[in-house]
Amino acid sequence: MHTKTIKELSTLLHSKAISATELATHFLDRIDGSALNAFLHVDRALTLAQAAAADARLADGTATALTGVPIAHKDIFVTRDWRSTAGSKMLGNYTSPFNATVVEKFNAAGMVTLGKLNCDEFAMGSANENSAFGAVKNPWDSTAVPGGSSGGSAAAIAARLAPAATATDTGGSIRQPAAFCGVTGIKPTYGRVSRFGMIAFASSLDQGGPMAKTAEDCALLLTAMAGFDERDSTSLTPEQGGVAEDYARDLGQSLAGLRIGVPREYFGDGLAFDVEQAVRAALAQYVALGATLVDISLPNTALSIPAYYIIAPAEASSNLSRFDGVRYGHRAAEYKDLQDMYKKSRAEGFGAEVQRRIMVGTYVLCHGYYDAYYLKAQKIRRLIAQDFAAALNGPDAPCDVIMGPVAPSVAWDLGAKTDDPVANYLADIYTLSTSLAGLPGMSIPCGFGQGEKNAARPVGLQIIGNYFAEAKLLNIAHQYQLATDWHLRAPAGV
Repeated sequence: MHTKTIKELSTLLHSKAISATELATHFLDRIDGSALNAFLHVDRALTLAQAAAADARLADGTATALTGVPIAHKDIFVTRDWRSTAGSKMLGNYTSPFNATVVEKFNAAGMVTLGKLNCDEFAMGSANENSAFGAVKNPWDSTAVPGGSSGGSAAAIAARLAPAATATDTGGSIRQPAAFCGVTGIKPTYGRVSRFGMIAFASSLDQGGPMAKTAEDCALLLTAMAGFDERDSTSLTPEQGGVAEDYARDLGQSLAGLRIGVPREYFGDGLAFDVEQAVRAALAQYVALGATLVDISLPNTALSIPAYYIIAPAEASSNLSRFDGVRYGHRAAEYKDLQDMYKKSRAEGFGAEVQRRIMVGTYVLCHGYYDAYYLKAQKIRRLIAQDFAAALNGPDAPCDVIMGPVAPSVAWDLGAKTDDPVANYLADIYTLSTSLAGLPGMSIPCGFGQGEKNAARPVGLQIIGNYFAEAKLLNIAHQYQLATDWHLRAPAGV
């Protein structure tokens, strides 16, 4: 059963070929036998209770297409029954009194929660090595990172521990782990998916999205999870485009005449040869499907790293100030006075990368530095958005979508970059600009490269579209997956 897509599982459930309880038990048993450290909290009784409720809906005719299908949630979404830690000691045993909107929506659809997935602490990282509960291992090669911060989500899908997973993308944290683990993931337009109940990292960048084996599965999941939420001030209103949509509506559309922008900046120095080969081969496949390649330039791409690593830490510094040992989170056992309690609680509760970003963010927001750093980074953010607008917007725009690599290399070895945070930051060069502009983007498997020990490691193709173009992107990915089988390949033993 674990090799089936969501659509295939839905058909089996509705035909009564398998029950939701049997399906949930099958995946729970697989999770119990896994050594990937992808899950942080599993509660068999809670899961089977949801499965029994799903079976009742399947029996009485009130089921949706997703009823009974198992899903796992990145531990950045709060849940009423399962722990919600954000991968941090600061929230080590926290259980939320409410569900995130995304979790509520999937519960309403009748999906069955398998548990909570490991992630970089407060979603800060590119390798899932910053979790307070240990690193996640890549199912394709246990000596490699799975990518981050949604590494647990990507690893669970790749290892067939879950057919569906939620994830979040602040600077590439859906697309990069999806690429490293050979699965499909989509970051929607900023504001499409509610942030209510999503533990905040950088509020103007954080965006939830789904991961699954196929683009078709992601379309089904995004249809359920997206939409306006009055509890989220950043949620797009219906007037702004935040309407309920069927994201599978365009699946099956021809790609004849599609203009694909290929940015020169994505294929320069720093891109590994094996990654470029796989991406170029994918672009050639699109040409065979009727598309045309257009050479374009996104001249401010290189500035996305310094801009992002000023803006995101600044917002993190503000968002994480609430975790002080008084209002939320870990409190030190011993302290002399209130100030000492703050210092010790935050020093003990936050990991090194979170502390680093809080310090950078506080610095750039200080009087005397705000104009020199933060304000300038916001101006660069506007220039980056204008680069994309010139390529994608208006009647004279040269292309319909943009394609290129997700990351400069395949997944690196565990521990290879833990002492060099800047090297981790540079791995986000192709994903950050999309997040800064608030555009939708996705990653689909397109081949393999060679790891440091000559083990085959997946390569992802990035597809970037105009605002609100998720349905188009999903069809573009779907057509490629109908013509290739990279998305169906699984790690050895799976």
